[in-house]
Amino acid sequence: MRTMQQLLPITFTIHGEPASKSNSRKLVTIRGRPAFIKSQKARDYGESFKQQCPKLDPMFDGDVAIIMTIHYASRRPDLDETLILDLMQDLIYTNDRQVKERHTYWALDKESPHTVITIVPLDQKAAIASALLGQGSVSPDQKKTARRRSKGRAG
Repeated sequence: MRTMQQLLPITFTIHGEPASKSNSRKLVTIRGRPAFIKSQKARDYGESFKQQCPKLDPMFDGDVAIIMTIHYASRRPDLDETLILDLMQDLIYTNDRQVKERHTYWALDKESPHTVITIVPLDQKAAIASALLGQGSVSPDQKKTARRRSKGRAG
């Protein structure tokens, strides 16, 4: 069995465009009562995500930081990583409440929408900074902003 130390930091790519969680529900009537269910786009993305996402053994069991760049197919979608955070539950970490720090970026890739995800235990601040500054999908302007933020915070 691999130890957690051998897994860190973990980076992977999920192909496809995620549905916005706020727009991923639709109102239907079930047995005469109104109910909200996931939209077809959210269900399809969830199935695709689960097929592509690694299942960690062991999963992260402490607090984590997530660095994520979502490459959308058009300029229309709002930046929304909440569905992705929910889908990683029971695959990457035990519960999405473990995510205590998020760095989420919006990008455009009309040909191949995808999401690049890096996960690091929160107690490894040096690895977080290294992953954030070294991730190829982060623009130079985003790197400058991250450096300014990390210099301004005590850690």
